[in-house]
Amino acid sequence: MKLLLILPKSERGYWGQISRKGKAGFIRLNLPTIAAITPGEWDVEILDARAKPVDYNAKVDLVGITGFTADMPSAYEIADNFRAKGVKVIMGGVHVSAMPDEALEHADSVIIGEAELVWQKALEDFKKGVMKRGYKAEHLCEMKSMAIPRRDLLDRKMFVTGFNSLQATRGCPFNCDYCTVTSFFGHEFRVRPVEDVIKEIKGFDRKDFFFVDDNIVGRPRYAKELFKELIPLKVTWGSQASITLAKDPELLNLYAKSGGKYVFIGFESLSQKNLEKMHKGWNSAKGYKEAIKKIHAAGINILGSFVFGLDEDDKTVFKNTFDFIMETGMDAAQFHILTPFPGTVTYNVLEKEGRIIDRDWAKYHTGEVVFQPKGMTTDELQNGYYWVFRNTYTIKNILKRCLRSPKGITYRIGLNLGYRKKALRMPYLHLTSQT
Repeated sequence: MKLLLILPKSERGYWGQISRKGKAGFIRLNLPTIAAITPGEWDVEILDARAKPVDYNAKVDLVGITGFTADMPSAYEIADNFRAKGVKVIMGGVHVSAMPDEALEHADSVIIGEAELVWQKALEDFKKGVMKRGYKAEHLCEMKSMAIPRRDLLDRKMFVTGFNSLQATRGCPFNCDYCTVTSFFGHEFRVRPVEDVIKEIKGFDRKDFFFVDDNIVGRPRYAKELFKELIPLKVTWGSQASITLAKDPELLNLYAKSGGKYVFIGFESLSQKNLEKMHKGWNSAKGYKEAIKKIHAAGINILGSFVFGLDEDDKTVFKNTFDFIMETGMDAAQFHILTPFPGTVTYNVLEKEGRIIDRDWAKYHTGEVVFQPKGMTTDELQNGYYWVFRNTYTIKNILKRCLRSPKGITYRIGLNLGYRKKALRMPYLHLTSQT
């Protein structure tokens, strides 16, 4: 039997797109993982619709689709077209799990929660002709002896970097209002056995990789054990981590010693009131500068993430954030407009307050305003986002940050040039419009 797994194409936004040369960034492990837990009797194909058009006349028995919220219009269109041809469609993922009734308007069946627990049951029911409308994972899956994603089913040539990505943990010990992580993966922070992680890494054909974990240091004792086992492998890697990394000298040293060359940190806001309102008060805005100094001193590059449009923000937030980035020599920064993703606390709050003004999921890519902010107009928020992105990634400002130290400069230059390409796609606005 033939199973076609499809990653849909988002029509808008600056994230998850492919370049003019057909290149993408990090792979998404969801479909390769689904392929890995699919019984061998199935002929499995993964189609990345960002790079290759969907053939609706293809001879397939079942189509599986997943995607982020911004991918949903494309996902639903693909599903509708296959169903019009008489092909059954099953959908899953974070958005589908949060909005299963909506997804069922376009699919024959949905997976709610982590698919590892119910995927094979869904396939068995499909073969019997009794596939249910929904399959819900009633608990979180164990992370022991997990299937290795089927990377062999992907076109490696379309990935600039990050082809060798893997997951060591799931979830996050924190519960920030805007984040989809805990709404999907639960509040329990789970870890794979270190030996399983090391085995997967040893199977890579390169010495560099990326942990897609939402917080690789979420359980410090586990992280230290993992990092110690990485040291003899002489690898280079990066991951997402909370700023608590800087508070543990041993953990920070092991991160760097094991080959951790860069770290993605969600600073989110320079306002402590904002951090507390989003239940991220453990992030101390006053301690940011010292934390950055410690991480840099360990030889680790920092990609910082900031969210605009929070309730304590006014239009000065863009200039203040830019000044902070340049003052601290932050190696690169990623900016987002607050987006109320279904299933999050933020969505529920803004929905209750009547502040969601656009429900076109294609705009939910964190680069467009879809709600009414409190401290500025929607235009001020949108234009400020464009301004801070463009200004952060001028050649002059890139060089100021990249030349802070010769150590790790290759990573900094590559990272900044990648973000500059995104920035150049945005409207140019003068600084005076944000002061």
